[in-house]
Amino acid sequence: MRAEVATDHAIAAIAEPQGGVIGHSQLRELGLSAAAIGRRVQAGRLHAKHRGVYAVGHRRIGTDGLWWAAVLACRPDGVLSHTSAAAAWELRRSSTRAVHVTVGLGGRARRPGIRLHRTRSLPADEVTELNGLPITTPARTLLDLAAGGLRGRPLEAALDRALLRVLDFADLQRVLARHPRRPGSPALKAVLSRYNPVDTRSRLEELLVELCDAHGLPQPIGNCVIEGKVRDFYWPHARLVVEADSYTWHRSPSALDDDRERDVILTLAGYRVLRFTWEQVTRRREYVADAILRCGLISDSEIKSQRIATSSPRVPPPRA
Repeated sequence: MRAEVATDHAIAAIAEPQGGVIGHSQLRELGLSAAAIGRRVQAGRLHAKHRGVYAVGHRRIGTDGLWWAAVLACRPDGVLSHTSAAAAWELRRSSTRAVHVTVGLGGRARRPGIRLHRTRSLPADEVTELNGLPITTPARTLLDLAAGGLRGRPLEAALDRALLRVLDFADLQRVLARHPRRPGSPALKAVLSRYNPVDTRSRLEELLVELCDAHGLPQPIGNCVIEGKVRDFYWPHARLVVEADSYTWHRSPSALDDDRERDVILTLAGYRVLRFTWEQVTRRREYVADAILRCGLISDSEIKSQRIATSSPRVPPPRA
């Protein structure tokens, strides 16, 4: 009896980090025979969720338990993928109860509640673990979402969340280069192109210089050191620093954290900081110029005259 209690404790210890479920092979590794497993099922200590997968102690399991049960049912090569992986990575919510699992091309029967995706190409570096759960990497998950038909703004929103939390551009670019003909690859590349412009930082500097000329703004000092860091643009008399963000240079969550820390350092030192994205500098020039103007580069009367000058048509002088 004491040995049986110890075994039940071992079962619970394995199931706890797996959402409350355990696989048949894991039970056998604990030394349980088929008969011993059957007795626990009859006694209500194990509840079958899929063939060879059991919930421990009770029938009801949460979302993580459903993910684990589906992956365990598709061993040895099953990994959480597609919309289920996106939900696990918190890239996109999933409203379906069906769990998406990617497996190899070997024969495997369909199972209720599991949406199987068979593939001949799932490299080892496109699979990882999330709290021990085998799952496609964020980069592969995004490609799978695009291949499944996710497009436009919803795909961009998923990419936004990935970049803020778990994704580096290099990982996504590597996956796209590896699967150029995969369905969804063109759609994902199209969204990615907005984050990764081909223009260099010198081009971004040129655009800001042009913007200043067009709106009568004083030219800033570029790439100067303030408070121990190189800043993109600086107007000394207004103590104004402007940082121009492009995902080409801001590629990871740690880089975003560094940006925020840089802003705090400047603010505490008495500087004003404005941060604009590549999209804003290139497509919302009036918005950028107006924000810079309002930071005291020129007086209110000059702002008004500048607006009148830029909004009124130029009238050629009368001929002599």
